[in-house]
Amino acid sequence: MGVQARLVLWTPDEATAQRAARAAFARLARVDRALSDWLVDGELARLEERAGGPAVAVSEDLYRCLERSLEIARATDGAFDPTLGALTRLWREARRTGVAPTEAELDAARARVGWRHVALDPRGRTVRLAVEGMRLDFGGIGKGWGADRALEVLAAHGVERALVGLSGDHVLGAPPPGAAGWKLLAGTRPDNQRELVLASCAVATSGDTEQFFELDGVRTSHILDPRTGLGVVARPLVTVVAPDGATADALASAISVVGPEAADDLLARFDGARVLFERP
Repeated sequence: MGVQARLVLWTPDEATAQRAARAAFARLARVDRALSDWLVDGELARLEERAGGPAVAVSEDLYRCLERSLEIARATDGAFDPTLGALTRLWREARRTGVAPTEAELDAARARVGWRHVALDPRGRTVRLAVEGMRLDFGGIGKGWGADRALEVLAAHGVERALVGLSGDHVLGAPPPGAAGWKLLAGTRPDNQRELVLASCAVATSGDTEQFFELDGVRTSHILDPRTGLGVVARPLVTVVAPDGATADALASAISVVGPEAADDLLARFDGARVLFERP
């Protein structure tokens, strides 16, 4: 996933902690193998090779994460879209070279984006990508999904008091002993940070603090608007609190796309979700 994974947990003894932590990290590794678009011989690459062709049987991780991704894409009217991989890879190359893609290149990539072009069949656990050249990108949901799965493994090992952190995504179990909740800071500027005390939920942050593209003096976020194919500009830092990590992660990206003006309407479609903004 390209980030450091961090676990914090309380257990009766060190042996339990070690077993639980090893199992949680192994679970994260399986999620990474299923969802990563950096692995040229990974499961996602094999699925994408069949884009435009017949349905492909996939692992439970890939199927379930894509299923949830499409649910959120539908609920956000496409502000979050797991099929924008062609655009993601185009802009990755632009960030590497410092040369923006041409309009023709953008048009070609946009033609391969669209969550409605993905068909799922739960009976055979298959996925069909209807458009040739379609590429998936789980960058806006994968860390939250993985953190959810790691917390499930910890709970299965009897560890209820735990935190799983993946960069700006945190999934929280029961609070530490004697505490009302886990203490997290929302925001990046010391004069504008807010302390959150939370438990049994998830927090995700999106913005251009660390990942961005600068062209002709304009700072553009790595977060792409699926509708335009362009990175969002001049958006506040977004922190979303939601019942689970996948939802928080995807909503943080979607709200970064639609902006503060449309955030309330979007959040009303997701029970238990709320957002905090830090202006640039």
